[in-house]
Amino acid sequence: MKKAKVFYVFAFLFVSVGSSNAQQTNYEWKQATEGGYSYKYVSNDPTHSRFYTLKNGLTVVLSPSKKEPRIQTYIATKAGSKTDPKDHTGLAHYLEHLLFKGTEQFGSLDWAKEKPLLDKIDGLYEDYNSTKDEAKRKAIYKEIDAVSGEAAKYAIANEYDKLMSNMGAEGTNAFTSFEQTVYIEDIPNNVVDKYLAVQAERFKSPVFRLFHTELEAVYEEKNIGLDTDNRKAIEAMFEGLFPTNNYGQQTVLGTVEHLKNPSLKAIRAYFETYYVPNNMGVIMSGDFDPNTMIKKVDAAFAYMQTKTVPAYTFAPEKPITKPIIREVKGPNAEFLFLGFRFPGAATKDAQMLNLLGSILTNGSAGLIDLDLVKSQKLLGAGAFPYILKDYSMLILQGNPSQGQSLDQVRELLLAELDKLRKGDFSEDLITSIVNNERKAQIARNDSYQSRAEELMSAFTSELDWANELRNTDWLATVTKKDIVDFANKYLNDQNYVAIYKKQGVDENVVKVVKPEITPVTVNREAQSAFLTKVNAMPEEEIKPVWLDYSKDIQKSTSHGVEVLAVENKDNELFSLVYRFPLGGWNNRLLGLAAGYLEFLGTKEKSSEQFSKDFYKLATDFSVSAGNEETTVSIAGLNRNFGASVALIQDLLRNCVVDQSAFEAYIGRIKKSRVNSKENKEAIMNGLKAYAKYGAKNPFNYTFTDAELDQLKADDLVKALHDLSKTKHTVLYFGPQKVAQLAASLPALKLGTGAFVAIPQGTSFKELPTTENQVLVSNYNMKQADIFWFRNSDAYNAALTPTVSLFNSYFGGGMGSIVFQTIRESKALAYSTYAFYGTPYKKENHYTVGAYVGTQSDKFMDAITGMNELIDVLPESSKSFETAKVSLLKSIASERVTNTAILNSYMAAERLGNQTDIRKSVYEKIPALTFADVKAFHAKEFSKKPYVYCIVADESKLKADDLNGLGKVKKLTLEEIFGY
Repeated sequence: MKKAKVFYVFAFLFVSVGSSNAQQTNYEWKQATEGGYSYKYVSNDPTHSRFYTLKNGLTVVLSPSKKEPRIQTYIATKAGSKTDPKDHTGLAHYLEHLLFKGTEQFGSLDWAKEKPLLDKIDGLYEDYNSTKDEAKRKAIYKEIDAVSGEAAKYAIANEYDKLMSNMGAEGTNAFTSFEQTVYIEDIPNNVVDKYLAVQAERFKSPVFRLFHTELEAVYEEKNIGLDTDNRKAIEAMFEGLFPTNNYGQQTVLGTVEHLKNPSLKAIRAYFETYYVPNNMGVIMSGDFDPNTMIKKVDAAFAYMQTKTVPAYTFAPEKPITKPIIREVKGPNAEFLFLGFRFPGAATKDAQMLNLLGSILTNGSAGLIDLDLVKSQKLLGAGAFPYILKDYSMLILQGNPSQGQSLDQVRELLLAELDKLRKGDFSEDLITSIVNNERKAQIARNDSYQSRAEELMSAFTSELDWANELRNTDWLATVTKKDIVDFANKYLNDQNYVAIYKKQGVDENVVKVVKPEITPVTVNREAQSAFLTKVNAMPEEEIKPVWLDYSKDIQKSTSHGVEVLAVENKDNELFSLVYRFPLGGWNNRLLGLAAGYLEFLGTKEKSSEQFSKDFYKLATDFSVSAGNEETTVSIAGLNRNFGASVALIQDLLRNCVVDQSAFEAYIGRIKKSRVNSKENKEAIMNGLKAYAKYGAKNPFNYTFTDAELDQLKADDLVKALHDLSKTKHTVLYFGPQKVAQLAASLPALKLGTGAFVAIPQGTSFKELPTTENQVLVSNYNMKQADIFWFRNSDAYNAALTPTVSLFNSYFGGGMGSIVFQTIRESKALAYSTYAFYGTPYKKENHYTVGAYVGTQSDKFMDAITGMNELIDVLPESSKSFETAKVSLLKSIASERVTNTAILNSYMAAERLGNQTDIRKSVYEKIPALTFADVKAFHAKEFSKKPYVYCIVADESKLKADDLNGLGKVKKLTLEEIFGY
């Protein structure tokens, strides 16, 4: 998810705030007919969405726009874990995975020969499901494994992904939640016919092939969840809030017992019950003609037949009359959740809940933001509305500071709710929330994905789109009394669920034990007649559009600094970035100073007032200090540009020491550092830095606790003041032309003196990877995370086409060689990938990386499997051509716009490129052969030394296995983190 005089800023604020309650827009449902189809729409809808209901009941929502030649699509079913059978929880999620496995028409080499084997597997799973004797179960599973191996000989793994990749699709994915399962694609707009042909077939006759290997992926996902403290705490919260509703009685991933006893027949029955047109929706946002699109969608899905969908019924939850306390244990740092129950999504109370959540937490000026975060009474805190169809929730999270108990965290959070009930907040805050929501709506409407996602959520939660559009205007009518009354109705000191997430070993976790699986055939070279037919369907060519930095970037100077600008011709949003060519390597204080600024004010204005003023302007601001550059950024509405610039310049130039805030800040840093040592992702990042740079590296280039104690607040403030006097570059995206901007933008550095010199500081060199090493960090977890790392050659722009194609073919997605082998064939991991990474700037080196997250008992199998791929590149002409076509179509339909133009230019400048590198990739890829990619793999991957970065429970690893990989070094947390 801050020099004009102060009175000028407040005058501007007054005008801005006064304009927020402008006349309301009339959003009313209308009916229209065009092209032979009737549809509904909402007047003045900025998304221009049309809502169709086809004859068979299928809902189609179309939101056209001409921004780029792509379409964001969602196919949604109003069914999820809430409607799982009681004896087969996790079933909806299983089904989501299986709908990527193909049908009778695709995914099969010979359906006539495959079908009898799949039928036999169905029966064996029913036997397995009903058998209690473990010896018999093991024998049945052995037979399942054997028959599955035979069936796999007729299967074409990942053919769905190949179909979509051949279209240039991106973001191929799906998700299952409580009451929805959604299938996601982002496609070029010239492949709509192909897309619809595949989707219509996909939902017509799905075949649940390659089930036992996919089951392993679901097992892994469950085990990952069992290692995730936050997920366990959320599940405990739902269980406490909803003892009657399936929100609390069933989890999305299901129980371990049900995962161990799947039923393909039950999954098929679920599909036939809920995947019917009157329970599904097709949502599209992008560049298309809605009159043409609706005909195509209708023709594709006309085969679907309406069926009665069982209504989900539930007994109303009883009121909570006293606190319900639950405890969850895990290795991560302690935190507390408080949860309150509210009415469901379609009610006005749910809309009020969103407002109430913003009163408490909005990232800047909410009660919790100011009272607990900015005042540093807690390490972190927030309030988060969670809106679902049957019920909603308000969840408060608190992270204790050093020496705080979770009981103290609870009391602090409850005290903020007491302030809310008493109306201890400014009515201006409501107006500020409305202003920020208007800005957010502009940003959402500018994105195909955001538009489609909002429309999809409204469909699955059965919300009235007109009411959704009216929401911001309605917010402007809400009074402080309304909020106070609402808070007193739903929030008190007794009607909540508290989840205490404590540190410790969770003795109740029973992992899903993975049975032995024989790797199955993936038939990379095979393709169905259906795929051939779809690929042969005609499509109009999309011409690529390249950036011309000399034309697309407007350049000027202002007060001695370079200004780079891109004009926003679509709306009134702006962003402004001051980019300084120095970072933590130049001055270790910069990172701390950037964080300290959040708690500072000036002699005239408090830190709290700065936060309130930025929020009133609907302007976000941030300061970020990296290793080699620092940025100060603001983003908001153009009407408030001048006031926003004045605020951030005033704060950066004139911030003053706050000693009490400094002492609290140092205490918070110490606590955050302790928490980082308990976070496996942070530990892995430290291992990667150690592998890249050695024992002394940017990750552990930090202050010891003793050094922190010696720091002075004045030194941090001086670093901030010096920053305002340092030469920088201004990056601007917004409605102003560069000449207007350069002429009117106030200087950040006051006076006529020279800019502050940039200190030389420390630099770090990437070490050559000359021998196999094993870096191990012990962590209490069920999984084992393994990352392969190697430093390679210096940057060479001429390699970019080969690198791009190699990454797409080898390890870049679900259709890649790595994913197909490690997950689809061998069922060794839920998540796996590999890449050849481009450096940040031309002085740096490429990096070779690969990852597997696996069960500890599959540790060596996973390493062996990845090493085989690293040493010998499997050849698949079909997969290679798919990777090539996918890359070309993605580039041709990509449009780099808005701030991305500036980011592209800065990236090119760092790498020494004068032109848009995508043009070189697009022009040279057609001539590349598999021999080119194989030679690249042999040079950069095969038989090379690697550093194995491993985060795992050491007690579950064998010393001989580790020693067999290379020279082992077990790193302490102090060695990794530097403190």
